[in-house]
Amino acid sequence: MELDLYQIDSFTDTIFKGNPACVVPLNEWLSDEVLLNIAKENAVAETAFFIKKKNNFHLRWFTPEIEMDLCGHATLAAAHCLKSILGYNKDSIVFETLSGELKVGFDRDYYLMDLPSRMPFVAQLPEIISESLNILPKEVYKSRDYLLVYKNENEINNIKINKEIFDQINLDPGGVIVTSKGDHCDFVSRFFTSQSSILEDPVTGSSHCSLTPFWSKRLKKVSMSSSQLSKRGGSLKCIDKGDRVVICGKAKTYSVGKLRTN
Repeated sequence: MELDLYQIDSFTDTIFKGNPACVVPLNEWLSDEVLLNIAKENAVAETAFFIKKKNNFHLRWFTPEIEMDLCGHATLAAAHCLKSILGYNKDSIVFETLSGELKVGFDRDYYLMDLPSRMPFVAQLPEIISESLNILPKEVYKSRDYLLVYKNENEINNIKINKEIFDQINLDPGGVIVTSKGDHCDFVSRFFTSQSSILEDPVTGSSHCSLTPFWSKRLKKVSMSSSQLSKRGGSLKCIDKGDRVVICGKAKTYSVGKLRTN
């Protein structure tokens, strides 16, 4: 079987920046084993698969290891694929996912993703996580992911993870967010995933489901700008809407090709 394959850089308008995701449109679902093998072969953090479902699209996300319950940058990539490559011409796209219906709107070259809000709550930091960090946080919270709050952007830039220790924890399907106020934006972050072939995610849409309500409450702002401080880097606009968040970003097509499953 031959399938179309698109690689798209999300949360950026520049090739080689942002977070790369692969997008594979399907006519019908393949087995989970085949989907996972495709994700492994693609060797990016996430591969998005979708099929047309009446007026909507059924969307699933796979890392090289597992199926995810939510992935922001691969959702953005799927929306970009539909609108900019496949000629989708409606005002918005509705994806049916493990996290419910996700709506993506358009504003010039921005994609506006309506995602669930995941306000983190005060938590204790597991000892294994603290042992893996070279700088300890001043506050600890948790929703799906652990959210560690630091003094400033400089500390976020200088955080190092001992992967050997970090991989001893099982946060499936979550990870660890480190964050602080930003020097040139409202807040900054980085995101790490244990037991993953890619330790640090370049730009993480789903982490902003927690970062947005957290910083909205702390900064007393509804609309905010965010930067993820990975080597590739990426920029996001975030809007707190109570039980939902809107995460806005751009995308750029890197490659268009074919894959074969046999």
